[in-house]
Amino acid sequence: MTATRVLVLNSGSSSVKYQLLDMRDSSRLAVGLVERIGEETSRLVHTPLGGGAERRERNGPIADHDTALKALADELAQDGLGLDSPELAAIGHRVVHGGLKFTVPTVITDEVMAEIERLVPLAPLHNPANITGIRTAQVLRPDLPQVAVFDTAFHTTMPESAARYAIDVETADAHKIRRYGFHGTSHAYVSRRTAALLGKDPSEVNVIVLHLGNGASASAVAGGRCVDTSMGLTPLEGLVMGTRSGDIDPAVTFHLKRVAGMSVDDIDELLNKRSGLVGLCGDNDMREIRRRIEEGDERARLAFDIYIHRLKKYIGAYHAVLGRVDAIAFTAGVGENAAPVREAAVAGLEELGLVLDAELNAARSDAARIISAPYARVAVAVVPTDEELEIARQTFALVTGVSAEGNA
Repeated sequence: MTATRVLVLNSGSSSVKYQLLDMRDSSRLAVGLVERIGEETSRLVHTPLGGGAERRERNGPIADHDTALKALADELAQDGLGLDSPELAAIGHRVVHGGLKFTVPTVITDEVMAEIERLVPLAPLHNPANITGIRTAQVLRPDLPQVAVFDTAFHTTMPESAARYAIDVETADAHKIRRYGFHGTSHAYVSRRTAALLGKDPSEVNVIVLHLGNGASASAVAGGRCVDTSMGLTPLEGLVMGTRSGDIDPAVTFHLKRVAGMSVDDIDELLNKRSGLVGLCGDNDMREIRRRIEEGDERARLAFDIYIHRLKKYIGAYHAVLGRVDAIAFTAGVGENAAPVREAAVAGLEELGLVLDAELNAARSDAARIISAPYARVAVAVVPTDEELEIARQTFALVTGVSAEGNA
């Protein structure tokens, strides 16, 4: 097999993250980021990961996504990894919202693009940027398979009892209102990797995955299939996040409209950008919040306590949903690095079988690992997420029919 490389593109509204992987061993050949697209202060950072080449950085205006992708293609070409290489098997694209139609990775056709565009009202900040990245990549390599991997796909296995909101059915169906969930590629990867840590097949394991970054979500995964997740129609629902409120009484929005005179856009901005940790204490960086707590800052302490309280509620709820829990897995920036968050989240849950080993929890490591006490009934794991690898694997398997090698 000649073509074993996959380029993964994650196109945001003003950025493009990219990785080039060799699927023979799931190794990374290059990683990079183009940010602040459309501004005078645009920046491209490119890091080749083989052959002794060094990290390179470009600063200066990058007008649009078309220019950004051409620039990253030039960077790859400098390292002999150009997009014209016959070793490139496909380009995999992260697409945030796939609705109910897209439950698996999908080769992009005109019909698929039209459906992704129809889903824009459900992800107005994300899907348009994803579409732009796809169209530009198609121009650069029109002969190459382009694959969409959807954030929502992993959660489409939820039963209707978990996915539906208790509102009028006709209204919900007419406007596609239901729980879709997000961070799906992360939840898929982490749940499978956790099963591997336990030495079991994913079909044998029930896992609660806690993806804790600036955006945060929880999922209940039974035998490799998602049966519930905390994010809903949008990424606003669920856990307390960096700038998002998470769960809130819907009537708060009516109250703010009637009493405070706030517009829909004002309320949208409040709940998505000025709430969560930043709304509670002015910081959304957990490291800074912990530093403030150590200095006796009561606002920071309250923000942390609210964050943990919500997290515990979801752990307990998903324990009830699953009936039997084999492991809880912490992932993403906070989940992987903030030992105090992990400690506080499971403290007092010994009756549920959760007991941390304090030394293992405090130890710094980039490896997937178990941090629970040897006698604990439920394993507690830290599993660094790898959404790019998950996208590359799904893309490669779809276009070649061959599963990629490497870690689970």
